[in-house]
Amino acid sequence: MHRLARSGGSRELLHWVSGRAAGWAGLLDGDGTVLHAVDRGTDGTGTAAAALAGAYAKDIAGLDARAFSFDHEQHTALLLPLDGPDGSAGPILAVVASSPPPNGLARLLSDVATPLALCWTAEEVESKRRRVELAESRSREAVLHLLMTGQLSIAHQVAGALRPPLPDPVRVYVVECANGRRDEVARICTELSGGRSWIVRCPVYARHLILIVPTDTGVGADSGPGTDADAAELRLGLRVAEAVPECVVGISADLPLPDTATGYRQAFHALAVARTLPDRHSRFGSTPDPAVATGAAGAQWADQLLHPLLAHLPRRAQDPGSQELSATLASWLAFSSHATHHLKIHRNTLAARLRLIGELLGLDLNRVGDQATLDLALRIRATPTEPRAPHRPGERTPGGTPPDLDELLHAPAVREWAAQQLRPLTGGPGTPRNTADPLDTLRVWLRHEAQLAPAAEALGISVPGMRKRLTRLESVLGRSLLQAPSARYDLWLALRSLDTPDG
Repeated sequence: MHRLARSGGSRELLHWVSGRAAGWAGLLDGDGTVLHAVDRGTDGTGTAAAALAGAYAKDIAGLDARAFSFDHEQHTALLLPLDGPDGSAGPILAVVASSPPPNGLARLLSDVATPLALCWTAEEVESKRRRVELAESRSREAVLHLLMTGQLSIAHQVAGALRPPLPDPVRVYVVECANGRRDEVARICTELSGGRSWIVRCPVYARHLILIVPTDTGVGADSGPGTDADAAELRLGLRVAEAVPECVVGISADLPLPDTATGYRQAFHALAVARTLPDRHSRFGSTPDPAVATGAAGAQWADQLLHPLLAHLPRRAQDPGSQELSATLASWLAFSSHATHHLKIHRNTLAARLRLIGELLGLDLNRVGDQATLDLALRIRATPTEPRAPHRPGERTPGGTPPDLDELLHAPAVREWAAQQLRPLTGGPGTPRNTADPLDTLRVWLRHEAQLAPAAEALGISVPGMRKRLTRLESVLGRSLLQAPSARYDLWLALRSLDTPDG
């Protein structure tokens, strides 16, 4: 009994008791509900035995006795209330065996009651610990979701009950772990960052941890007064990679807390580069944001484009409103089909919402061009600008009607941004040296809606060959292409800006 209690717990003990009784054995709560049960009897009456034990468990409520025996037709039911923690009532051990029961069964149950009660108590404590741990993990995930969707005040409210407090400004780390080691790596990251990092298990990628880290020089156990911030940041990434050899770390630039979504995209792109480096960590290179480059004209354009979505009123109370649809669109643009994990919704619900969004905006969400257009509009809406009055369709603004997309992309600041995006592919030491034109590969891939098979066929190469080309482009651009969040939207906009002549 004690060996089974140490190695197998209450289930193994019940299995053993059921075998010794040649019948049904189980644990029940006070209202007769079966918590655990095993039936090793030979008469095949397990269901009836459970019902019989449950009925008797209700009958003994309030009776002052330590053990009970009931005879019913050809069966005998033995019930022993177990002790719970701190003198509270525990579950009821019930055994139903053929009459007469085996010799010594009552004494056997008396002997097994103590180890079984201890096993049950330990298992209940462990179950509660796991529930608390899951609740905390889900709460942290909810805070991350609020930060990613710009709901900063609510994020601070939810985070107030957790530790550490949300830092500001921040760096975002994405740590890729080996399968099954995420919890262990989370503990290591907590120790290496001195307990000051906000660590979230990524709801989309099962091998990823997301760290929101303070930008001050105190981050990292070996950073001290006067330590350069960049050196401390890179040292933390390096130490994580060194502590767990399978880990790969991507690091964002320093950003204010409201720009957590941007920081996550940057760290994810840096992760794609880090996979190719010997020390397995990389920081995202500085790059301008197209949402900033578009300026006030971009704000007017985004308001006009998104107005049907932002003004949408659901027909029924249970239908998603404009805020929920906007969050769904942002999640889907970032994570593609993985948005179901991010939003905790069914794939059919996601498909229905996307159809509605497409109908409201008059766009085909299966096209990379329309996806890139919406991604830019949402990023512009999330970028702080001078206060502006809401735009109504057809209403003229002080600067005239809002520009269309091509007019926006032909602005000098946007074209300068576009040229910087594509510069690694147009020359210089980092440009791939092979017979394939990297820009041509990129254009064909985007022209075929970022699908590998059609693009490979158009180029006359195999799908693995196409994947290898895009992997090389990821290293040169320092951006993720094959995994979401992907840089394909920025690259589509950059090519559209430079390839389309002025109207």
